[in-house]
Amino acid sequence: MKTLLITLLFTIYSMFAFADTTQNNTSGSNTNISGGYTSSATNTYQSGSSNNTTTTNNSTSNIKSAPPTAAAPNVTNSGSDVCLAGASAGIQTFGVGVSGGKSFRDKNCERIKLSRELNTLGMKVAAVAILCQDERVFFAMEQAGTPCPFEGKIGKEAKAAWQKYDKLRPDYDQYVQNLKIIEKKNKEEEKQITKELDKMDMDKERHDIKVKQNIDWESPK
Repeated sequence: MKTLLITLLFTIYSMFAFADTTQNNTSGSNTNISGGYTSSATNTYQSGSSNNTTTTNNSTSNIKSAPPTAAAPNVTNSGSDVCLAGASAGIQTFGVGVSGGKSFRDKNCERIKLSRELNTLGMKVAAVAILCQDERVFFAMEQAGTPCPFEGKIGKEAKAAWQKYDKLRPDYDQYVQNLKIIEKKNKEEEKQITKELDKMDMDKERHDIKVKQNIDWESPK
């Protein structure tokens, strides 16, 4: 009985002595948890026989946590009389998050404000001239028959000057494309008119020949 009790105590001691458990936690986007245990037990009986038992258990877990969100900054413009536009953006991955913002000048807004101030001061031609820096305004003024001022010239004189120095136009690229379209259309119309005139000439020749054939010539007496 005493021997059996000693054997049982030795077995319990062996189970705790050989048990080994390890857990590693790494904070971040990935959490790796690994561990396990090993137990060994030996039983010795009075008859002299023995029984050895070994158990090993290993486990590994990878936990991917959601990354934090990259917040794009709010780009605001202080003051109501400022022609600035803000833009911001951000990108987030499992490892790195980046965000940023920037403000940009709104030149069209600046033209409108400057033109308004010049008009308030009574400088109407100058107010129109600064708006004419925009190619859309320039084209609209030309289509309306009131060309933009050119070095102090207005009306017909300004129109002639813009035609002479067309490369100074703010809409020069679009102006060249428009000229090509107009030229192509004019050539098509000229070709059509030429074709119609040739047809009229041929019809006239045929008519003259037919009339000439119908004349009854009499021999002289």
